[in-house]
This record gives sequence, C-alpha cells and structure tokens, in this order.
Amino acid sequence: MSRQSTCDNVRPSTEHLPSDRPADMPVPNVLNFTLVVLDVALAIFLLWLASHVDSWWAVLGVGVVFSYLMLTNYALLHEATHENLNSSPAWNYWLGVAAGAFFLAPFSMIRVTHQGHHQRNRTDAEMFDLYYPGDSFFLKCCQWYGTLAGLFWPCIPVCATLFAVCPRTIGLQLFSGPPFGNANVKDITSCDLRRIRLELLLTLAVFFVLCWLFQWRWLNLLILYGCFSINWSTRQYIGHAFSKRDIVEGAWNLRHNPLMSKILLHGEWDLTHHRHPDVSWYYLPSLASPDEPRLNYIKQYWRQWLGPRVATEPPPSCTASVPRPG
Repeated sequence: MSRQSTCDNVRPSTEHLPSDRPADMPVPNVLNFTLVVLDVALAIFLLWLASHVDSWWAVLGVGVVFSYLMLTNYALLHEATHENLNSSPAWNYWLGVAAGAFFLAPFSMIRVTHQGHHQRNRTDAEMFDLYYPGDSFFLKCCQWYGTLAGLFWPCIPVCATLFAVCPRTIGLQLFSGPPFGNANVKDITSCDLRRIRLELLLTLAVFFVLCWLFQWRWLNLLILYGCFSINWSTRQYIGHAFSKRDIVEGAWNLRHNPLMSKILLHGEWDLTHHRHPDVSWYYLPSLASPDEPRLNYIKQYWRQWLGPRVATEPPPSCTASVPRPG
C-alpha cells in the first residue's frame, strides 16, 4: 500500500455558524463558566499545597489529584476550540485562554491544531497507531510508546515556545513534518501567531505572579505537571486507536465509569463528538444510538500497548469541509 496525501494544503475553518448548533442544544454557559472558575481555582490551590507539604510522597499524592483535575481542564479547553465553551465568541476566547494558561499552552495554537485534527483524522498525517511496510518500525514505536508513556504533553509547550520565537525555521522544521511532527501546525497563520505570542506572554506573567504570591516551588510544580503529562498523554489517542480510516467515523464511543465520564466531560463519546463537533459535551450521550456498540475504555487502553499495526486500509480523502451526518 502506498503512502498518499497527508492533506497539507487544507486550512481548517475555525468559524462556527449559529446554524451548526441545534437550537434545542444551547451551550451551557453558566455551567461551563463555573467549571472553568472552579478548575482554575483548584489548580492554584493544589499547586500551592504541593509547594508547602513536607513529604515528597505527599507532593506525589497531590500530583495524582492534580493530574485528574487537569483532565477536566483540557476537556474545557477542547470545548473552547469548538466555540462550545460559551455562546459569546469573546467569552469563549477568554475562557479558552484561561484554561490554556494552566494547560501551559496558548489557546490559539490548540484551537487551530485541533480544528486540523477534525480535517485530517485517520489520514496519513494522523496515522499514529498504524504504519506502512516501508516505514521505520523503530521510529513508529518510539512515537507510539512515547505518547503512551507521557511524552506527548511536554512537546506542546516546547513546540509553542519555539514556534513563537522561530516560526518559519525551527518551528516548522521540527514540529510540522514526519516522523514526529504535527501537520496541523502548518495551518497556523500570521494572525494566529500574534495571538500565540501574546497568550504565551500572558501565561508567563500569570505564573510569575502566582509563584511570587503563593511561594510556589518550581520542582514541586514540575512533579505535578509530570503526573498530569503521564495521565493526559497516555489516553490521548484512545478514542481513535485502531478505528476505521475515515475522517468522521474514525473514532470510538467508549464505556467508562460515571465518575471518569464526568471528569472527562463525556470525552469517551469521541465518535459522537466527531459526528457533531458543534454540540456541547453536555449533550453527547443523548445523541448516540443506544444500540451502537461501545468498547470498554480500560480494554481499549491496554490494547494500545500491544503496539502499532500494519495499515490495511487506504487513507481517507481529506476535504476542506468535513461532512456532518445529519
């Protein structure tokens, strides 16, 4: 099987028209705002707590709690990338920036690259779980197991920083091409870049002030974010691994326990989300057919550790406008 187009020339639209969202499924503005405020407040508290406990075991324990709190943080950030965090574009943007600041990534970069994901899903550009016979199996395993081991998240703030400083030299060369790059980075425009730089500066300023105000310890902060990095990175492709090679249908709806479903803001309903990207997390379970099979989340997670597989399907064609089942 030959390698085909990776959809490099697609510029995904980040604009969502009101008609894209069903009238009977409004964005839960008050609930989302409350969740962002609580999440940020709890993150600040846990970062403070970890800096003032005496035992390293206590720091690690706080780190585990922090890692799950930040899963919700990312779920909220994800909602903002789809204009689903608040029905007001201005409020959606600033709430996304707030969530992104504690994710340690500029919201504008996450928004563009995630929109690109919805345009390139299961194409060669996002074929992390599969490989062609001519590919380097060693490099594919490094990428795959590195992600499962928690190394994906650190690449995001590093990528954002290098891209902001050297967008057309170091940034694109390192982070937009194979074997470890993200093709969606190429979608970032000069306007996006200006916002990315401002959001990075804002994040640095916020953390500098908070570190000074609450006497945070940098090593303790790194431990907490290390815990989060493992917890977040290891589950990032669980909703797509070994699914069909289709831009919309190439995802899974998974079964998880009620507590984790709430922590993930129904993130286990990834197939339903790809079918209805303009619908808030709040409604995803109600949109899926009760007869549709759902894989067990834990079994799907451990299945990933068996390693990447040889690609047996052709890649989907990449379109400028992804069709949405009606």
